[in-house]
Amino acid sequence: MADPAHSRPDSPPRRGRHAGSAARTLCRLAIAAVCLLPLHLSSALAQPGPPACSAGTLFLTFDTGSMSQAELIADVLRRQQVRATFFLANERTVRGDHALDPSWAPYWRALAADGHDFGTHTFHHSYLRTTRGGKVVVRPQFGPRAGQDVTMDQAAFCEELDRSGQALRQMTGATTLPLWRAPGGRTAAQTLAWARHCGYRHVGWAQAGFLGDELDSERYPNSALLARALRDLRDGDIAMAHLGIWSRQDPWAPAVLEPLIQGLRRKGFCFATLREHPAYQAFIAESMQQSAAPAAGQGAAASAPAAPAMQRRQR
Repeated sequence: MADPAHSRPDSPPRRGRHAGSAARTLCRLAIAAVCLLPLHLSSALAQPGPPACSAGTLFLTFDTGSMSQAELIADVLRRQQVRATFFLANERTVRGDHALDPSWAPYWRALAADGHDFGTHTFHHSYLRTTRGGKVVVRPQFGPRAGQDVTMDQAAFCEELDRSGQALRQMTGATTLPLWRAPGGRTAAQTLAWARHCGYRHVGWAQAGFLGDELDSERYPNSALLARALRDLRDGDIAMAHLGIWSRQDPWAPAVLEPLIQGLRRKGFCFATLREHPAYQAFIAESMQQSAAPAAGQGAAASAPAAPAMQRRQR
């Protein structure tokens, strides 16, 4: 009987037995390699997350407060590789000292080295009370006149803003951004105008960005605060919390900060400092460029009859 392969002219030539075996072996190895992928990698390939920044950018900010959670917050931000903006006041801390005392220099130096940015929260954490007769009345929470109403003119008000940045620079060599946050968010047309004159723009926070760490923990538990922030934060929002709150019994940061960052990342959010915020980016860049002007240029500006305050101010 004739060989069937020879009776079909269109039949392909037979491959050698060894070639077929080698091909099957390669297929088995490829399948095995896929099966041996680490679980987190195979899951990532099977279920890709949202592209980076697909939901937008958020801006975490922290005011000083009691500093009870300061180290934990710095550790979380470092572990998650998130940069934030810190607004500094010389507030009393749980150590018995004050946040801008030299004893806190290593902490602020570490934050600066991690790439965080800084603004001023007024040196004595001074709450605006009222404006009167072309002046402002504030009530410092700390310092030699704590708890008293203090009347300030423009020069005194600008000094109150500048002193936080001066303390930071002495401790770390870092400079603050030309941004300030009024304690309690309390401002008036006069304080905003004066701050502009001495080189600062005010920064508040988004409604959804009020993270609630200063609220009563029984009425506003951490689980509810976390869920609300994850649900409501939107692209461009500025979020605000503190480095510690005296009155809250169940601290916010240990329970909320890291899950919040992780949850927002899963939704496609990125994080940046206020240096990159669209509302402040150009202003900050211009201010920093003026601050970095050569000494010769500064000398010429000083001899002019009315140099802009932004150029005169040293942060």
